Amino acid sequence: MVTKTKSIQPDTTPATTAAPESTGWQKLIKPLLIAFVILYLGLVLFIPALNVFVQAFSGGVGLFLKTFSQRAFLNALWLTVLMAIIAVPLNTVFGLCAAWAIARNKQFPGRTLLISLIDLPFSVSPVVAGLMIVLLYGRNGWFGPLLEANDIKIIFAVPGMVLATLFVSLPFVAREVLPVLEEIGPEQEEAAKTLGASEWQTFWRVTLPSIRWGLLYGVLLTNARAMGEFGAVAVVSGNITGKTQTLPLFVEEAYKQYHTEAAYSAAVLLAGLAIVTMVAKALLERRTGLKTGAGH
Repeated sequence: MVTKTKSIQPDTTPATTAAPESTGWQKLIKPLLIAFVILYLGLVLFIPALNVFVQAFSGGVGLFLKTFSQRAFLNALWLTVLMAIIAVPLNTVFGLCAAWAIARNKQFPGRTLLISLIDLPFSVSPVVAGLMIVLLYGRNGWFGPLLEANDIKIIFAVPGMVLATLFVSLPFVAREVLPVLEEIGPEQEEAAKTLGASEWQTFWRVTLPSIRWGLLYGVLLTNARAMGEFGAVAVVSGNITGKTQTLPLFVEEAYKQYHTEAAYSAAVLLAGLAIVTMVAKALLERRTGLKTGAGH
């Protein structure tokens, strides 16, 4: 007697799982978040910035342009430009040296401490930074008697303002160049040296072209911070009209003296600087992203 057995084939049909249906609340999360962000930016950023432009031109274009011919405004503008002329090159050189030292020497003692010190101006209040400079170079400060004996004036003078500007704008170039140097690595520089290039030739022909976009980005941010600094400069300058008054200080003083048109006109100029910085920043970020994508 032959017994027939029926073979059982395993079911290979893929199991389908039903996707959970989104509830009405889940569908509203995204629009609500977008609306919240737009509302928050409008109240904190867009509306106040727009109000500055409205107030500046409320008296007409002629009154707006009249501010730019005032002697106090011109002195403040020149002093602001002077702060940038001094601070940007010095902090650019320092940032390049610091970034190269940290990126190419990853094992030296104190590396973490050095990075923390470079980041210090990000965390210290500008007012505190100005106070530190006063406690060092003021009449009753550590170096005050020595400076006074040699008739050297730091506080309530341009040198103190330069020191304050250098402090607050110090980290930007170093922090922008450092990750670029770490990403490209030392291989290209070592290859150039193997082919007989000197240190200077290696820097100009290999290192600098590789970091140029990050360097420009850092220089741009340094310039914007140097020209827009208020707190640290206000502490060390004394806010003397025509002598130690930068544009941010001019805006505050003009507003306190009820010269609202002059205050808003100068504020528009500073806002224009911020807009130019934002546009240039976006262009550099896009260019850097394209270069990075092409490299990968």
